[in-house]
Amino acid sequence: MNIAPATFDFLAQLKENNNREWFQANKPAYEAALNDVLQFIEGIIKRLSEVDPHINEEIQAKKCLFRIYRDVRFSKNKDPYKSWFAAGISVDGRKLAGPEYYIHIEPEGTFLAVGYWRPEKQHLEAIRQEIDYSSAELFKALEKGGWKAENLSQEDKLSRPPAGYGADHEHIDLLKHRSFILQKNLSRKEMESPKALDRVIAAYESMIPFKQFIHMALDQ
Repeated sequence: MNIAPATFDFLAQLKENNNREWFQANKPAYEAALNDVLQFIEGIIKRLSEVDPHINEEIQAKKCLFRIYRDVRFSKNKDPYKSWFAAGISVDGRKLAGPEYYIHIEPEGTFLAVGYWRPEKQHLEAIRQEIDYSSAELFKALEKGGWKAENLSQEDKLSRPPAGYGADHEHIDLLKHRSFILQKNLSRKEMESPKALDRVIAAYESMIPFKQFIHMALDQ
């Protein structure tokens, strides 16, 4: 299973023609691309349900998919549409307050991610506490999938130590994180390959031990 070349072609054309007139005139191409992506997400859910107890086959792909329509009310960018498809896969579609699988499908920027983006306050405190008490378990979980602590996304961090932790803490760099995410990029060629789903699942499987560490921190 893969993402069809026509889906990437549609997204590339949408990026160049991001207006309502073009989109309405090309609605059949959008619907075909949407169906293609939904089928791929269904394939991901089925495969993940075999390796992650937090995922089951009853999860609906439509509930995981983010809308292609942009909310432009508070944005300087007034393009009405996203030029990518994206989905968050968790036990409650894309709405779970906890770690999830994410996929972003774009001609020149497809990537996978697993983790917890911007946890609510009590969850963030719980994850930091688990790192403080059980950092060895985090390192073990990362190593099991072939990752290291420095592979965690560095894009969302505090500039100063969080409340309750000193600047001299052994793992202060990890404790400064506000999001806990692993990410892997995939090329268009890889996503169009017949082995695309296998590649996606292999990447996700390498991140599951890390995801389970977060679940453990949250008693989920």
